[in-house]
Amino acid sequence: MAKTVCIVGTLDTKDIEFAFIKTQIEAAGVSTCVINTGILGEPQLTPDISADEVAQAGGSSLQALRDEGDRGHSVTVMARGAAVLAAEKQAAGEIDGIISLGGSAGTTIGTTAMQAVPIGVPKIMVSTLASGDTSPYVQSKDICMMYSVVDIAGINRLSRQILANAAGAIVGMVNAEIPETTADKPLIAATMFGVTTPCVTKAREILEEAGYEVLVFHATGTGGQAMEDLVKGGFLVGVLDVTTTELADELVGGILSAGPDRLEAAGEAGLPQVVAPGALDMVNFGPPDTVPEKFSERLFYQHNPTVTLMRTTAEETAELGRIMARKLNEAQGPTTVIIPLQGVSAIDKTGQPFDSPEAREAWRENLKAQIGGNVTVIEMDAHINADEFATKLAETLLNNIQ
Repeated sequence: MAKTVCIVGTLDTKDIEFAFIKTQIEAAGVSTCVINTGILGEPQLTPDISADEVAQAGGSSLQALRDEGDRGHSVTVMARGAAVLAAEKQAAGEIDGIISLGGSAGTTIGTTAMQAVPIGVPKIMVSTLASGDTSPYVQSKDICMMYSVVDIAGINRLSRQILANAAGAIVGMVNAEIPETTADKPLIAATMFGVTTPCVTKAREILEEAGYEVLVFHATGTGGQAMEDLVKGGFLVGVLDVTTTELADELVGGILSAGPDRLEAAGEAGLPQVVAPGALDMVNFGPPDTVPEKFSERLFYQHNPTVTLMRTTAEETAELGRIMARKLNEAQGPTTVIIPLQGVSAIDKTGQPFDSPEAREAWRENLKAQIGGNVTVIEMDAHINADEFATKLAETLLNNIQ
């Protein structure tokens, strides 16, 4: 079946570049659907969806945006409209992938449209911003950010090659055949960090032997967000939330927060979930010189040259216990918390730098004091990475699912 790529872009200022992309894609035998998100003038490249249609989908009109003359508001409206239209076209089976290019405004509009379509739909953003922090644009979606190297201002010997590469990439992506070797297996999500890898690996093996496919998410902020997006999308039958460390970053101010709603999606969806306090002993920062001065007297561990870990205090873990209890008390499905009394990470145990029985006990006491009757609490005299602890996690989730 012929494929179609959606091209989202500001044709009023970059119609030459978008025309080049369109030509390259169609030369490879793939159809295009062009959405114009530019408001400044009429493009030479005729779009399939006009700027006025995009503006209306975003809650305004092209003339109103022109009369207003507020660039920031225009970008917001056109991004919202492009997202609505892209989602509608994808849901109707009319597009198979999305590509865009631009600077700050174009990247905002293009990636907003990409975020509106499901994970797995090919997405390429050619951007002048792709060599920096792309997290605001990618968020928890599978958006491929491609650095433009030069500004997107006409076709020259360098931009021609880069844009041709981008067109070739999106063509290859939409035409890729995905083998369905595990399509019939129900999906379970698990959260993992390097310091909880032995636990999750063992639990995953048990779950896979029981006939499930396990999707493991690195608890780096976006990892937790991506997992909970899948929960909301109805893809999962259960959640093994071993590594809830993102809550510590949200509370204390680390760089790997998944936002204030972390640990809520599974409960709201009524999914069976088994939760552990994996890596709640740490808050994450970058290299040592990026750690805020206010934390200078705290206990640190240099995980690698680019990752600095800070030990959570007993006061902070106590608050994390209260936060987790409050969130889990709202759960609509079977929920179990399993507590490893001997430590919550590879560096939180006897002889390791973050060993703190006081901090572990503060979390345990406050969680148990506020947890509701809808949540089962199990305590084990074991370390989180012990085989028996991982086995208990997996078996409990299997019992809750079945």
